Amino acid sequence: MSLNISIILSSVREKSQGVKAGKFIQDKCNERGYNPTLIDPKEYNLPLLDKMYKEYSEGTAPEPLEKLHNIFSSSDAFIIVTGEYNHSLPPALTNLMDYFREEYYFKPAAISSYSGGPIAGMRSAIQARIFLGELGIVTTKTMFGIPNIHSAFDSNGKPQDDFLHSKVNRFLDELEWYANALKEARAKGVPF
Repeated sequence: MSLNISIILSSVREKSQGVKAGKFIQDKCNERGYNPTLIDPKEYNLPLLDKMYKEYSEGTAPEPLEKLHNIFSSSDAFIIVTGEYNHSLPPALTNLMDYFREEYYFKPAAISSYSGGPIAGMRSAIQARIFLGELGIVTTKTMFGIPNIHSAFDSNGKPQDDFLHSKVNRFLDELEWYANALKEARAKGVPF
């Protein structure tokens, strides 16, 4: 079954390394026959949240919000690719995601985190699990941590170590299971 997957990047920094991880994951999703969409907060340039998408009258939301609403509504699952800022989530990620709510309900997300050191951004990954749960997203157990992001990929975005291939496969196997199970359950109805 083909799945629509939104891969959401977290950083808008000029030299962010997260795009390498996002593109690697996107390539792996393409290999599996999914329909991945890479969401870069920098491309949407959303202002600080003042009004959620659902608070706009129909047809009056700004174009970037309308586009994201359509992508998120049609997504079967999400992959969050997060860096770690001060042991927490980057503000661009939370700002982008906070614009929406119902678009996420009863859908799964897998979390990939990265950092410039050996901890692989796991402190932000734990924060992401709490944040995503509050948005109504079910998170998978398996996380895909990428340590030493600056040297993990070559200039073409190819992993420098084969362990990333085996780790990402397990990560995506679990997400696929949840995406299919929850898609089937949503078709039968949701609690609210």
